[in-house]
Amino acid sequence: MLRAGLVGLCGGARLRAAVNPGTTRHPWKQWVARKRQSSVVTNVSPQSGATSVPNAATDRIVGKWMIVCSGMVVGAVVLGGVTRLTESGLSMVDWHLIKEMKPPGTLAEWEAEFQKYQQFPEFKILNHDMTLNEFKFIWHMEYSHRMWGRAVGLAYILPAVYFWRKGWFSRSLKLRVTGLCGFVCFQGLLGWYMVKSGLEERKDSHDIPRVSQYRLAAHLGSALLLYCASLWTGLSLLLPTNKMPNSHQMVLLRRFARGTGVLVFVTALSGAFVAGLDAGLVYNSFPKMGERWVPDDLLAFSPVLQNFFENPTTVQFDHRVLGVASVTAVTILYALSRRMPMPRRTKVAISALLAMVYVQAGLGISTLLLYVPTPLAATHQSGSLVLLSLALWLIHELRRLPK
Repeated sequence: MLRAGLVGLCGGARLRAAVNPGTTRHPWKQWVARKRQSSVVTNVSPQSGATSVPNAATDRIVGKWMIVCSGMVVGAVVLGGVTRLTESGLSMVDWHLIKEMKPPGTLAEWEAEFQKYQQFPEFKILNHDMTLNEFKFIWHMEYSHRMWGRAVGLAYILPAVYFWRKGWFSRSLKLRVTGLCGFVCFQGLLGWYMVKSGLEERKDSHDIPRVSQYRLAAHLGSALLLYCASLWTGLSLLLPTNKMPNSHQMVLLRRFARGTGVLVFVTALSGAFVAGLDAGLVYNSFPKMGERWVPDDLLAFSPVLQNFFENPTTVQFDHRVLGVASVTAVTILYALSRRMPMPRRTKVAISALLAMVYVQAGLGISTLLLYVPTPLAATHQSGSLVLLSLALWLIHELRRLPK
């Protein structure tokens, strides 16, 4: 009887194991089996059509990638500014995406490139006595800017493809990354469209050849937008949102910070018109322009609206006013924030913004008084990006918690 009972019991166990094999396993073996099954579901290869789910770790990686991309955009803007200050932007008279990546290697190739440059207005009017070695310098400056632009494009597009295949993008992030990659390509085309304006032959004109200030402002403005969007995306993925009381004072401070950020952006953009018209070389005095607060030729052009974009005096006057307004706005913002309790990180952002706006104003005044030396002017342009970054950081710190 006992033996028959044991046989029956073992038989029942085997029957239950056949129906539900997991019930006979040791608990730790069941745990291992569940982990293996979970890994099979969440780490399927892209070739199978399934993707992994974005998480905190992948968000950090994507956020760091966005910060690196925004830093590369900064490099492109600074290098473009130096290219403009050294009057190198019109040295390469062709645009080929792949072909021009290989620079001239022999003397004959350099002479052929120099001869192409000699067919355009900048050489005929401004640089008719330029030597081959001098041409090589400005050519390499423009070449560096173009190659850096291509590197920026690759830094956006190649990781985007990889992260997309890995399934690390949410739906909203897919739309944003697609827009950023498309904007990078648009930026390159806009750069060539800008250069073409300086290569055009203008009959009965002996003015110094330069690119259109409108196209220069569009090129810089699009680069700044690309930078801001990339930096904001990176900060959103890396920094947790602050928990702040949504009081009336906080709402007003948040709105004022946004307005200040827009003012800083417009001030930086107005610098493109200053550079495009060489407006920094007129009225090299501060705070007055010459002997007057408001110069006589402020509205010399007709119609009046034309002065704000084509009159060097008006363009410099506007840049001064915007700069002073930015300093004032940041100072008021700092004073308002002193009366409100805030996280330490937010206080650091406001303090850094206040310090930088005064440094930037000092750089701008020094650049003007010293007749726009290239190193100082390039530092001033770089300072505008630092100031814009701090303003964006502060706005990000003050943003509302998502519902």
